[in-house]
Amino acid sequence: MSQASIQEFKQLPLRVHTFLAGVPLHDAWAVDLPRWRDGITLNDFLRTADKCLFSPSRFVRTLLGIRLFIGRFFRWDREPSAIPSESFAALLTESDRLRSLAEVGTQNGLFHVVYRFENEQLLELMNRTVHAGALSTLVETVTGYHFYLAVYVRRVSPFTRFYMAVIDPFRKMIVYPSLMRSIRARWDRAFREDGKHNDVNCRYV
Repeated sequence: MSQASIQEFKQLPLRVHTFLAGVPLHDAWAVDLPRWRDGITLNDFLRTADKCLFSPSRFVRTLLGIRLFIGRFFRWDREPSAIPSESFAALLTESDRLRSLAEVGTQNGLFHVVYRFENEQLLELMNRTVHAGALSTLVETVTGYHFYLAVYVRRVSPFTRFYMAVIDPFRKMIVYPSLMRSIRARWDRAFREDGKHNDVNCRYV
């Protein structure tokens, strides 16, 4: 599990490449998953986890708690309305909406759903520090599966660049490696024994 090549990610046949063409791709992550059975889609995987993929470690939850406390103190965070005009959801076409398997704006942890296709999901987080998109996709290969997570960041103020520079070391060394390990563990519980151990709860994205 590691950061994925941006070039490799951009070569995947995904709607997000045109949908967020004007939004900078900050980084991408990938983890290899074993082939417990054929034909698993991202939507299948989401259903085993109550539509929530990540289960951060206790240490990551502590870091998140500190971030949320600071955010409340400085009033960084705000809850967006269902589909504000600046939301990525405003870019959805009628075809996107018909294809989506989840209602636009559905809450998913700290994020909200923009769209959820069979093998591709885009979530967004909007506050006074960043406007971020989290793209998940699952690719079946000859030997197994690759799960990708890509993060898009749109600047909302001059503070955005400074904020990302401060949190990036924690993201890259602690948070995202922990999240990708949780993906592998959740995958194994869900599919290794035909879903017998898929009773996994998830509080965060």
